[in-house]
Amino acid sequence: MANQRSPSSMASFERYIRAATRENTRRGYRAAIEHYEATWGGFLPATPDSLARYLADHAETHSIATLRQRLAALARWHRDQGFPDPTKAPLVRSVLKGIREEHPSRPRQAKALAVAQLQQMDQWLVASIQNARDKGDARLGALLRDRALVLLGFWRAFRGDELCRLRIEDLTVTPGVGLSVYLARSKGDRQARGRTYKVPALQYCCPVEACQDWLAHLGKSDGPIFRHINRWGHIGDTALHPDSIARLFRRVLKEAGVEAADTFSGHSFRRGFATWATSSGWDTKALMEYVGWQDAQSALRYVESDSPFSHALKQIPAPETSQGAPRLVPPSSAKSRKLIVEVALEGQKPRSRKPDQAREAIEAHCLRPFKSHREKGGAYQIRVEANTDDQLEEQLYELIDEMHQIASDKGCWIEIMITDPATGETWD
Repeated sequence: MANQRSPSSMASFERYIRAATRENTRRGYRAAIEHYEATWGGFLPATPDSLARYLADHAETHSIATLRQRLAALARWHRDQGFPDPTKAPLVRSVLKGIREEHPSRPRQAKALAVAQLQQMDQWLVASIQNARDKGDARLGALLRDRALVLLGFWRAFRGDELCRLRIEDLTVTPGVGLSVYLARSKGDRQARGRTYKVPALQYCCPVEACQDWLAHLGKSDGPIFRHINRWGHIGDTALHPDSIARLFRRVLKEAGVEAADTFSGHSFRRGFATWATSSGWDTKALMEYVGWQDAQSALRYVESDSPFSHALKQIPAPETSQGAPRLVPPSSAKSRKLIVEVALEGQKPRSRKPDQAREAIEAHCLRPFKSHREKGGAYQIRVEANTDDQLEEQLYELIDEMHQIASDKGCWIEIMITDPATGETWD
């Protein structure tokens, strides 16, 4: 008998397919497809010639990053529908390269939030909270929530969508010592294994104290930590929307009297923390482990080493914890393991030079951050630091995914084997 799918099984099937891609990504892809079809008048499936004309028509009005995003959406549509991917055609790649040469653009980055500005915000919030308590102001809940969100967002370098997904049942607060919170998924967690984030109590700008005060006011044992609050002070059951984080952040900055508040964004938390940590002596590896970045280039993009606040940061002492509590210092030294990486590349077309290009890209972007060197037999020796087996696996599968992506982009097939010569354990 033929295999029949019930409506409920189909609904579950579609739900899991949707869960495989982040909502922001799906929304961006839908907008890109709509722009190509409805706005520009293109037809799907597309041809390389139509895509080349589409790129050329928008070369002067769209950034190269936007055009790349549109191509990624169109490539995804063709793969999902079973059509050949026209975005990989030489004509499309040549036009995109020509646009990049003719219309170079500097990548936009979020402005880093300096510790001095964080202090200014916190002092204003503390004073406003006390004033609201004294007067019975309905804004008390929003002020307590905003202080917890700002301080936890900075000291843990959370993204806006990560702050919105944090839940009370996954949070453990030890007053005067620290807190830990489990995040089930994040942008960098491609394996969806989840991770527990910890932060100690601090003498000033303390996220532990701020979260404790907010949760006591909230009085809930489960559900989102950071919730929508209306103008009358009523606290809802739903989490803040990620798109609201930047507006909330800029509003608090402006009310606290921080100059040029409108120039900051939600990513200013991460960039500000990365800049502070680097100026306080953290090395790149420690910063990557603490924040959750998988490659050094991602971390360095967030460090504003030549920021106008660099001299001021050096004058501000690193936050110290309350008595008896641990300091906010770089993560403890992880165990270092020597591993062997074997990579076999083959072009999808005969006599292609793509394998050499793919190998160069893999060496530069994937293996170099692990202090790799190539052995006589052609394999690579790398060093990976991890505190646990789960952290090790997460790093290795992230590395394998990146190598597969590069090979795919270069039109190559790839086989990868990572081996621990001390134990014989393998990953592929």
